[in-house]
Amino acid sequence: MAAADARMASRRGRLREACSLLGLDAAGNDSLHRPNPWEFLISRPHRLVWCNVFKAASTSWMYNFNVLAGYSPKFLRSSKVVPLSLARVKYPRPSAEQLRAALNDSIAFLIVRHPLERLLSAYRDKLQFSLPHTLHQRLGAEIVAKYRDPSRRQHKGKGNRNPRWPTFSEFVKYLVDVHKNGEPFDMHWAPVMQFCTPCQVDFHVIIKFETLQEDQNYLIHLAGLQNTIKPEWKNPAKGRSTNKLISSYYSQLSRMQILQLYDIYRYDFELFGYTLEGYLDYGTTEATDTQNTKQ
Repeated sequence: MAAADARMASRRGRLREACSLLGLDAAGNDSLHRPNPWEFLISRPHRLVWCNVFKAASTSWMYNFNVLAGYSPKFLRSSKVVPLSLARVKYPRPSAEQLRAALNDSIAFLIVRHPLERLLSAYRDKLQFSLPHTLHQRLGAEIVAKYRDPSRRQHKGKGNRNPRWPTFSEFVKYLVDVHKNGEPFDMHWAPVMQFCTPCQVDFHVIIKFETLQEDQNYLIHLAGLQNTIKPEWKNPAKGRSTNKLISSYYSQLSRMQILQLYDIYRYDFELFGYTLEGYLDYGTTEATDTQNTKQ
């Protein structure tokens, strides 16, 4: 626990320092300078407050919060209802006032992940391997229609160079335009800064995906819940290692595109101590716009 205490103190200190340097800790009326309670789940009986960051162990902790809410593991295994929908029955979206009140006597935590690793996970889950007849499949078709060369679209679905889903490069072009136009991001790849407003909320525990097992144990013991829930890791990556996946997909981008992604997620990089180290090495002088479909 002592090592984890020191790790959390260091992360909180970095967050506070970065928030101050970037001017994000001041109160204001815009979306970056006021708390956004929308994605928080508050367990008053267990004095836990969680901001649910998608693609950062969100499935695992949605399961744990549903267990804390009283759903049995057997029911959760058999239920066809989306876990978030089950959770919102027990944890209604709080108001800013309710969030502030809960923060006074609860442990607030969030889980973060390298922004570009989280983005790749969201792309693979929601676009490359999207389920039929879903919003994300329709979004993928819209991205292909807008960003794929017309001559390639004539040969729809033929070969790895022309898949039915958007290539990673096409997806990034879409993201850059969304950012440039000031449009809202899908919750699965929205920056944590927008989602959880960490400069406006006092988080006691900042769990990192890179030290997930140790950090989850720390939180569970800190909250005194070791007899109720346990560290979970649902939906772990399958197939190739994370480093090989990162290399495979980010080598499809140009260095300029990777820098554009850094600009989109700049605050997440700064606040949580992530860097572009290694990623720019994958980028080409021009985007290759290919798609590797091996898993």
